[in-house]
Amino acid sequence: MTDSAGTPPEPEEPAGAEQPPPADGAATGQTEAAGEPGPADVTGGTSESGESGESGESTERAERTERTERTEHTENAGTSTADGTGAPGEDAGSPAADAKGRRHWLRWTALGVSVVVLAAAGTGWWFYRKLDGNIQTDTTAAHELDKYEHDRPAAVVHDAQNLLLIGSDSRAGNNSAYGRDDGGSQRSDTTILLHLAADRRSATAVSLPRDLMADIPACGRPDGGSTKAQFAQFNSAFEIGGAACTIRTVEKMTGVRIDHHIVVDFNGFKDMVDAVDGVEVCLKDPVDDRQAHLKLPAGRQTLHGEQALGFVRSRHGFGDGSDTQRMDRQQQFLGSLMKKVQSNGVLLNPARLYPVLDAATKSLTTDPGLNTLGDLYDLVRSMRDIPTENIRFLTVPRQPYAYDGNRDELVQPDADRLFKQVRDDQPIKVAAATDVEKAKEKAKEGTKKGDGQDDKPDDPDPSSSPSAPPVYSGTDAASGMCG
Repeated sequence: MTDSAGTPPEPEEPAGAEQPPPADGAATGQTEAAGEPGPADVTGGTSESGESGESGESTERAERTERTERTEHTENAGTSTADGTGAPGEDAGSPAADAKGRRHWLRWTALGVSVVVLAAAGTGWWFYRKLDGNIQTDTTAAHELDKYEHDRPAAVVHDAQNLLLIGSDSRAGNNSAYGRDDGGSQRSDTTILLHLAADRRSATAVSLPRDLMADIPACGRPDGGSTKAQFAQFNSAFEIGGAACTIRTVEKMTGVRIDHHIVVDFNGFKDMVDAVDGVEVCLKDPVDDRQAHLKLPAGRQTLHGEQALGFVRSRHGFGDGSDTQRMDRQQQFLGSLMKKVQSNGVLLNPARLYPVLDAATKSLTTDPGLNTLGDLYDLVRSMRDIPTENIRFLTVPRQPYAYDGNRDELVQPDADRLFKQVRDDQPIKVAAATDVEKAKEKAKEGTKKGDGQDDKPDDPDPSSSPSAPPVYSGTDAASGMCG
């Protein structure tokens, strides 16, 4: 006999029997009893099977996402390296990863160094081109000298060099502030014969007075004509025939072969002094020279551009206003300038050398053999090891011209003896003018003939001996103006 209508009861589970795990996709809110009706069944809502399907799809997507993230994490962990770049199969800190990191670092370092080197080279080349372009070349003088090559003296000592430094007295252009321009004419304000010994252990600068009377040969003029040979004031050679005529006049006077020449103008001199932060001078008396735009107190002081130029050019503000005193002052100033350049290490310091070279090259006109920065650098470099006490300055032996006290003439045989020493690259000694005069007086006393008793000085100067080399009035770069 059967029960009345209803669902027959399910058989009871044996005690202790394990429940099977729910299948994937089962709803979280599903009842523990597999056959017990849920709320949806009671209320007549959504069926159990539909709810389970939607919930299963959501869970499945979440699990797929989780598996993907775990896979990516595992791959990243296995491919990371010490430098963070990663390489398949290389664990962080492994030898392979370290080697690759070093290679990567070296590549970037090499690239960086290459960029720096190229930038430095480009900058250096720009500076070189700028300085090189500043220099002007006097080809006219070179062509003129070629015409008279057969009349020029030959070089005597190999590797010794003789340069003629000409200070231009032109009032044209930027130099008009220093006087009237009379149609662009110019004379050599200062002329120095610079001799560099073959061993580059000494240098001698011999000043030639602008007022010196000299034999000037026939010279070509800028307009294509020519002048006649004449006996005239030395600095007029530059006016009538430029550097070539001045060179030939000096060569005729001295017998010294001029290897190169350099013309320097006023503004270049000022800029060079400013580039080394001024030059120190010592004055016994105050100076007031309106023509040279110069007013200075007595004592120790540093002169810069304008003052320095007025100082070396002034004639009326010092002593008797003679050109001889002016040349002595120029020599002392140049000695102080050289001393400062060497003592401050300018020649060995590119940062300090550049402003000096820039100022110098802007003011220079040279012959074709000295018209590049490389040529000038080689010249300066050859002089940088010369001791300052071996850089000597003197004026050619001179005296007032017999027929005009405002002009000079050479003192012979002293002048010819000096020129021979220069030609033969022999050492030249200089001393203060007072010391030279004392030596001459001692020499005169030593030649006196009396009773033969004590006519000789007690302490004769060795330079007074006929076999001893002469001593000229001058100074050296070690002394400067202030000792």
